[in-house]
Amino acid sequence: MIAARARELNDWWRGLDRTLLFVVFALICVGLVLSLAASPAAAERIARAAGRDPSQANSFIFLYKQIFFAGASVLTLLFVSSLSPKGARRLAGLVLVGSFALMLLTLFIGYEVNGAARWLRFGPFSIQPSEFLKPSLIVVAAWLFAESRRGAPIPGHLVAFGLYLFAVALLIAQPDFGQTVLLTLCFGGVFFAAGLSWRWVAGLSGLAVAGAVAAYVFLPHVASRIERFINPESGDTYQIDRAMEAIARGGIAGAGPGEGEVKRFLPDAHTDFIFAVAAEEFGLFASLAIIGLFAILVARAWTNAMRLTDHFAQLAVAGLALQFGLQAIVNIAVNLSLIPPKGMTLPFVSYGGSSMIALALGAGLMLAFTRRRPGAYAMRFAR
Repeated sequence: MIAARARELNDWWRGLDRTLLFVVFALICVGLVLSLAASPAAAERIARAAGRDPSQANSFIFLYKQIFFAGASVLTLLFVSSLSPKGARRLAGLVLVGSFALMLLTLFIGYEVNGAARWLRFGPFSIQPSEFLKPSLIVVAAWLFAESRRGAPIPGHLVAFGLYLFAVALLIAQPDFGQTVLLTLCFGGVFFAAGLSWRWVAGLSGLAVAGAVAAYVFLPHVASRIERFINPESGDTYQIDRAMEAIARGGIAGAGPGEGEVKRFLPDAHTDFIFAVAAEEFGLFASLAIIGLFAILVARAWTNAMRLTDHFAQLAVAGLALQFGLQAIVNIAVNLSLIPPKGMTLPFVSYGGSSMIALALGAGLMLAFTRRRPGAYAMRFAR
């Protein structure tokens, strides 16, 4: 029994894409270092806002929580990566059903943060179900598209579109326009990779444009963000301005660990604007290194997807890699004032339990689908 378990563990380790695994671990470590830098200022700022003495605040509370989230994420990633392709697909289906159920609950008992009811609280813990919706919907949609291409009796394309529209309706109801855009781009990417015709491309592009216009017209918070981005004098741009100043202050070498100022003033310095903290304290080279890690992750995942022989696994891995890449681009672009603020985390780097564990789920699914196995499944590697 012990020998069999040891052989299974050895097969898992040898078949795993260790480059992807180490890149994810590197990003988690970067997040812990930046949490160490940003945690004291964030804890003091929150204590001051609550009317408490900042000197009595637990300076490293966010770091301790991030360490816990990192440990839970690593365990999630390793467990999911050990699953078979069928097991990983079934897990994604269960997570999708659970995400839908919890997102429905947020409409009734969710608590608001900055005007959006996206979280559920269970005692001392809170969860953002929409974070788990993204990787699970990508995988389930990939399976439905692949089944439709294979000639399965189920109307895979129609079911996938139904799930997507239901997800979008729940996101808009919260409201969460940023996640809606990200999910739409990932879903469209999977559909495009599945081989849709140019007629579909034109039709979906038209619907996307119509949806964006409708969001601007009917959702005041979306219109406000876009107008502030186009004309900064029309509204409050405090966070973006401070982030840009911090990035400029960091220069090439940075101000030094712990010497940054932006974390003392920005409410979201440890979450949405963690990239500005990194740029200010560690400079241009560290910022480029973070971007490089995401580039390696996406490029490696897409390279592996090209080598897969299973169409479903190809679509799932490509879609999950697209999610990682787009989410990183959106977060960094907001920090650089290239697009309107979206309230989106930097994968594995920003503080947040739901985000990190959901991203670990996505990374684990990628590793499960690309893992080489002793049998005929998986990749054709050139010798």
